[in-house]
Amino acid sequence: MDQILEAPSPSIEAGSRTTIESRSLSIWYGKKQAIEEVSLSIPRLRITAVIGPSGCGKSTYLRAINRMNDTIRGCRIAGQLLVDGEDIYAPGVDPVLLRRKVGLIFQKPNPFPKSIYDNVAFGVRLHYRATRAELDAVVEGALRHANLWVEVKDRLKESALGLSGGQQQRLCIARALAIDPEVLLMDEPCSALDPIATAKIEDLMFELKRSMTIVIVTHNMQQAARVADNTAFLYLGKLVEYGATRQLFERPRNELTENYITGRFG
Repeated sequence: MDQILEAPSPSIEAGSRTTIESRSLSIWYGKKQAIEEVSLSIPRLRITAVIGPSGCGKSTYLRAINRMNDTIRGCRIAGQLLVDGEDIYAPGVDPVLLRRKVGLIFQKPNPFPKSIYDNVAFGVRLHYRATRAELDAVVEGALRHANLWVEVKDRLKESALGLSGGQQQRLCIARALAIDPEVLLMDEPCSALDPIATAKIEDLMFELKRSMTIVIVTHNMQQAARVADNTAFLYLGKLVEYGATRQLFERPRNELTENYITGRFG
């Protein structure tokens, strides 16, 4: 995919440039509307959290960013969703190339029933022709980037299914990093993990945002407050409030936002 120059866009931090922008984005599953005219600008090299009660459209919005909703029968979209200024739902856009640029980490770790090495090398083999030496370097680099190399360097030929839950999730992150994405989407990446594994994933997010944009869906208010630079609150498919995380949690502008983050509903 040709590189597209980023155009200046109003974002919530001065000097930042938008990586992802939705313009009046609406999404339906059959007759049910999951997202209603959400307009949102997500700046690059930041962590943006999307919060809200179950069924509010968080995961639907997230998966729209790399067109994973295309795989759901009856799903249709109106409005625009731009990544680096390109409308990713325009005719001629290749979803496979888009997903090379925009990686997705699922709620539950989903390693392939292959070796640790082959899990990380999978996407590289799919998209590129690489020598064994090049593959070795990419696998090691991705595992190091995911803070997993030291734990698995002597087990690369073993099944990935033998790793702990936290290690499996970091392996899935390494698998995504191996093809050098610009954006990493994370859908409740810590919901199935214990506090120690969660802390390792959160530390990893801080390291990764130096080189890529991260969007995370989470039900965990404490996690959003800890890791996110910016937070968007969705309710019943609509964007209620969006701003700097500290401002949104400490001085919400909308009563619905305040009620949600204080536990009065949701």
